[in-house]
Amino acid sequence: MPSTSQAGTVIVIGGALKSDSDAVWQRIVDEAGGPGAPIAVFPTAAYEPERIAAQIVASLNRCGARAESVPLAPHLEGVDLQATLHDPALIARVAASRAVFFSGGAQEYLVDTLQPDGRDTPMLAAIRAVFAAGGVIAGTSAGAAVMSRLMFRDAMDNLAVLRGQWRAGQEYDRGFGFVVPDLLVDQHFLKRGRIGRLLPAMRRLGYRFGLGVDENAAVVIKGPSLEVIGGSGAVLVDLREASQDDALPAFNLRDARLSYLDHGDRHDLATGETTPAASKLCEPRIEPMAPGFAPLRQSERYFLDILGDGCILAALVQLLEGAHDEVHGLAYRAKPRAGEALADIGFEFCLRRGPGLVGWRSAARGCEDHTVLGAWLDVVPVRVAHPLFTPLAAESPRMVESAAG
Repeated sequence: MPSTSQAGTVIVIGGALKSDSDAVWQRIVDEAGGPGAPIAVFPTAAYEPERIAAQIVASLNRCGARAESVPLAPHLEGVDLQATLHDPALIARVAASRAVFFSGGAQEYLVDTLQPDGRDTPMLAAIRAVFAAGGVIAGTSAGAAVMSRLMFRDAMDNLAVLRGQWRAGQEYDRGFGFVVPDLLVDQHFLKRGRIGRLLPAMRRLGYRFGLGVDENAAVVIKGPSLEVIGGSGAVLVDLREASQDDALPAFNLRDARLSYLDHGDRHDLATGETTPAASKLCEPRIEPMAPGFAPLRQSERYFLDILGDGCILAALVQLLEGAHDEVHGLAYRAKPRAGEALADIGFEFCLRRGPGLVGWRSAARGCEDHTVLGAWLDVVPVRVAHPLFTPLAAESPRMVESAAG
């Protein structure tokens, strides 16, 4: 069963973590006790477990850890998976660690190996013991996905999930449950436009909070407390005030709240309070709803692919700094696939200003970083024409002459 204890620390990494991202690697080692901390690395999800494990071990050890790989992976040649999974000496070594690190790859390998049919193996019990003793459970990509009590298993098509493709054991499955029960974690979030799958998943699975961690970024979670570190940030979704119209024949949502947290920002799920990074607090607070607000940008962009790379963040920043109270975008497939169900159904995303929308920006790290808090979001199903557009036909010379005269 998923753990409800929050004795330890969870570090969820959005994937594509660079080997020199020491802000994240060092934090894992520090949270595990500092120099010499024993860390068990599980390459279980990886397609090339030996190579991936070696990279992770090297990165952790460069930061002072005493990390070792646990040879437990379906793609690891010459290893008896079941014998390794139940090896008493190996289980004892894992239980004595101060941290456990799950690699990226395919999260179904993690749950199918360590939690077959939803039942904890002795190895997973040892990992839970590390957490219960105040240790660290960290994971990147697939290793981040398993941290919730339920997880995305194989839901790569965001639009299909929006249209209602949602099956137990296929799009979603049981996770390990290391984070608080009301929080659903997703990864590669901005890069792969996964706001499109997180919102319907939260509604279907009954989650109040969703956390979408971007690539090369991590979130340190201690009970309800979140801290963002690394080279990018995370989107926090709050559905406590959200509703839907059950009369509509497709997914829809009104009054969701979206925030974007960047490196150094902290948030408490219990109180709802956010503390921006110190570098941002040195900058003016941006309040679009305040009297006399002067827009920082005049461009008005309609996002024709709101699920595209980085588009939801760009839309949030435009809402915060722009001249208009709403920002719109569309999620749809311009060229339907053969036999695709509901091919004419798309979704318009409407980000709205409202009470509580505030933000900051800072160039302290050499680039323009933003914090955006409390944007309102509606998602409306729409019918999309196919083809969406047709080329203009050439006009006849007589028509051109008539128009000129």
